[in-house]
Amino acid sequence: MVGDGDRQELTRRGDVLATRRREYDEDDVRVRPGKSSRPRTRTRPRHENAVDGFVIAVDRGRYTCVLPDGGPDAPTVTAMRARELGRKSVVVGDRVALVGDVSGQPGALARIVRIAERSSVLRRTAEDDATTAEGRLERVVVANADQLVIVSALADPPPRTGFIDRCLVAAYDADIEPLLCLTKADLAGPEAVLDYYTELELPYVLIRPDSALDALRALLAGRVSVLVGHSGVGKSTLVNRLVPEADRAVGTVSAIGRGRHTSTSAVALRLPPLPDTDTDGRPGTAGRSGADPGWIIDTPGVRSFGLAHVSAESLLHGFPDLVEGTVDCPANCPHTADEADCALDAWVAAGKADPRRLASYRRLLASRSGEGDPREAERNPGDPLAGS
Repeated sequence: MVGDGDRQELTRRGDVLATRRREYDEDDVRVRPGKSSRPRTRTRPRHENAVDGFVIAVDRGRYTCVLPDGGPDAPTVTAMRARELGRKSVVVGDRVALVGDVSGQPGALARIVRIAERSSVLRRTAEDDATTAEGRLERVVVANADQLVIVSALADPPPRTGFIDRCLVAAYDADIEPLLCLTKADLAGPEAVLDYYTELELPYVLIRPDSALDALRALLAGRVSVLVGHSGVGKSTLVNRLVPEADRAVGTVSAIGRGRHTSTSAVALRLPPLPDTDTDGRPGTAGRSGADPGWIIDTPGVRSFGLAHVSAESLLHGFPDLVEGTVDCPANCPHTADEADCALDAWVAAGKADPRRLASYRRLLASRSGEGDPREAERNPGDPLAGS
C-alpha cells in the first residue's frame, strides 16, 4: 500500500497521468537511538567511608542526626534519605550511615545510605480494631529504645491504669523494659497504684516538685528511654528538669523543617553529664553504670496506644500476673468473660491476681474485636483504680 506522502503525481494539462513510488536515499533515513547496551546491575555502592549517625528528629523528609564522636555542643547534621533505601522508613532512634556533607554547617545536607538493624521497635496504631483503616495503619514510634518511661500523676489528674496497661503491653511486645514514673507525689501517696501492680514487681520512681532527680537519672543512665504520658501529668516539666536546655534544643530541631514546631513528633534529647562524670555523651554506647548519661525521647504526640498490631496471645504478655492462670485453659481459649471454661476466673477467685487486672485485660480484648470504645475509660477518670 502506497501512502500519500510516498506518491509523486505526473500531470499534463491538469490531468493525472500516472503515479509512481517515491525513491529514498540515505539522506532520508533516520535511525531511532536504541536502548543502551550497557548491562544492568544490582550492585550498589558500598559507601565504605560512611560515618555513623543517630537520628534525633524527623520532619518533612529531613532527618536531624548527631555523630557518635560529637560532644554535647557539636552541631547536628541534616540529612535526607537516599533513593537506594527504597521504602525503608527512618525514625527517631535509628542508627544510620551518613555520606556527603556531615559538617553540620548551615545549608549542608548529607544522605542516609544505610539503616542499622534495630534492637527494638515501639509501634502503635490509632485504634485497637484491625478491621478499621486506623487500626490497620501501624506506625513506628521510635527505634532502638531500651526503656519505656510511663509518666503518670498520682493526683490532678488521677492515675489512669487503663493507659498504663496499654503502655505495658506495648513495651512487652517491643521487648522494652518499662519504668513507672509517678509524679506529683506531694499530693497523694503511691500505695494504691503500687498495690494494683504488685504482682508485676514493676520498677518505679516517685517525683515531687522539690525532689532531686538522682534516682531517676540513675535509671536513665546509659539507656535510650522513651517518655510517654497524658496531658497534665507533668511530663514536660520533668523533661525540662532533666534537660534544662530542652526548649532550645527542640527549637533548633524545629528550624530544620520550615519552622514547624515539633510538638507532634518525637525528639531525642541528650541528657547532661552526670555529676563528677567525664563523658562523651555517645548515644546508648555505655553500660547502665558507665559514663554515658543516656538519652530521653520525648513523644508529645503519643498519648494513647492502639494495640491492633498486637496479637491476642501477645496481649496476654502485658499481664504477666495472668499468664500462669491460663495453663488450665482449654486449647484456643479466647479468655473472654463469656467463655465458661476459661481458667482465669478461678485464678482470680483464688486470690492469685487482682480482678481489676483481669477486667482490664478483657476490656483490651474486647476493644481489639471492635466492641466498645477503647478510649472510653481513659476519657472518664471515674475511680482512678477501677481499671480505667
